[in-house]
Amino acid sequence: MTDNNSPPGSPKVNPDHNSEANLLPKDDSSLENIVRRFQDSMSLAKKHKFWETQPVGQFKDAGDTSLPEGPIEPPTPLSEVKQEPYNLPSPYEWTTCDMDLEETCNEVYNLLKNNYVEDDENMFRFNYSKEFLRWALRPPGYYKSWHIGVRAKTSKKLVAFITGVPARIRVRDEVVKMAEINFLCVHKKLRSKRLAPVMIKEVTRRVHLENIWQAAYTAGVVLPTPITTCQYWHRSLNPKKLIDVGFSRLGPRMTMSRTIKLYKLPDQPATPGFRKMELRDVPAVTRLLRNYLSQFVVSPDFDENDVEHWLLPTEDVVDSYLVESPKTHDITDFCSFYTLPSSILGNQNYSILKAAYSYYNVSTKTPLLQLMNDALIVAKKKDFDVFNALDVMHNESFLKELKFGPGDGQLHYYLYNYRIRNALRTSELGLVLL
Repeated sequence: MTDNNSPPGSPKVNPDHNSEANLLPKDDSSLENIVRRFQDSMSLAKKHKFWETQPVGQFKDAGDTSLPEGPIEPPTPLSEVKQEPYNLPSPYEWTTCDMDLEETCNEVYNLLKNNYVEDDENMFRFNYSKEFLRWALRPPGYYKSWHIGVRAKTSKKLVAFITGVPARIRVRDEVVKMAEINFLCVHKKLRSKRLAPVMIKEVTRRVHLENIWQAAYTAGVVLPTPITTCQYWHRSLNPKKLIDVGFSRLGPRMTMSRTIKLYKLPDQPATPGFRKMELRDVPAVTRLLRNYLSQFVVSPDFDENDVEHWLLPTEDVVDSYLVESPKTHDITDFCSFYTLPSSILGNQNYSILKAAYSYYNVSTKTPLLQLMNDALIVAKKKDFDVFNALDVMHNESFLKELKFGPGDGQLHYYLYNYRIRNALRTSELGLVLL
C-alpha cells in the first residue's frame, strides 16, 4: 500500500490545436511497455525488495493465465495479527491524527503543504485544504486509528503521515471490503530514514485488525504491478495565467490573444435543467451512479450514505451538478469535480494554481460532450485555472473535442492482496482516488 497520487505536473500542454500530434499520448505509454522498459532498466540490486515481499502482483507473473483472480493470500486469524505497532527508528514515535482537532488538522495540512507531491521540475506542489482533508479522511465508517502520524520524540513535531479509509470496491462481480491508502508523506529532511516501508506495514497492520485484507492505491511511480496506467489531461480555463506560471506554453504560430480566444467558453451552461445537486437528489444520483458504474471491471460500490458524503457539494471541496428534466423532473445526468489547488513555487505574481479534477460523470440523456462542456463553464465561473481529467471510464470520448491536452503525468492504479490477471484498459476502470 502506498501513496495515492502522481505529481500535479508541469505538463507543458501545447495549446496549438491545429497540430493533432500535440493531442495524442505517446504510443509507448501502454502498461506492457512501461513494465517491460522498467524491467529492462532494473539491475538485480535495484529490484523492489519491499514490494517483492508483499502480496501484490509481481512483474514476473504478468500475463500468467494459470494464476487465479482474487485474493493472493487468505485472511489471517485476527488473533494472529500483530497487536503491537511496528518499531520506528528510536528518535520517532507513532501518533494517531484526530482530524476533528483543529491543531492536528493544521499540523497535517502544513506537513503536506511543504513536503507532499511535487512535479519533476519543482514548480508546483499539491496544496490540499484542511476542509478537503477532513472530507477525504472522514467518510462513512472511517477509523481514526488509520490516520497515522510519526512525531519526533523530542520536539513532538509531526514529520510523517499515512492514511487509510474504508471502501467497498467491486472487482468484476465481487464486492470487496478494502482500504484506500493515501497521503503517504515523509518530511523532506527525513527521506533517507527508510520510514515509508515501516509506515506502509503499520497501516497494513491496522487495516488487518479491522478484518480487511485488501487495499487500493495509486502512485506516480511504477511498482509491482499496476492494474492499469492512466494519463492526466488538462483543459486550460485561464490560459494566460497557466502560461505565465509555466504550467503550459504558447504553441507555435499562436499569440496570447489567439490562445485566450481558443479556450473561451460560453457564459452559461447550455443544458436545460442543469443545476447544482441538493440533498434531496441523493437517492436519484445513487441510482444513476450505481447503474453507470456497474459496467466497469473495477469501481466503487456506492450506497446513499457514500453518495451524500462524497458527492453532495461542499464549497472549495467538491462540486456536483445534475440535469433535471424540465418536463418529467427525472434526474437524467450528473457531473462532478473536486478542488485540489497546487502551490506555485518561486513565482512572484502567483502563489496558487486552482485546479478542478473530474470526479464521477454519468450521461444518459445529455451527450457526455455537452455535459462536460457545461462542467467546464461552471468551473470557469468559479475561477478555476485548469480542469484536469484522467482517461478513465468514458472520459476519452470528450477529451480532445473539448480541447484537453495530454500532460506528462501518469497515474498507476494498484490493488493490494488482490490479483487481476490481465491489465485493464483505462476505459474499464470506474474508480477515481483522491
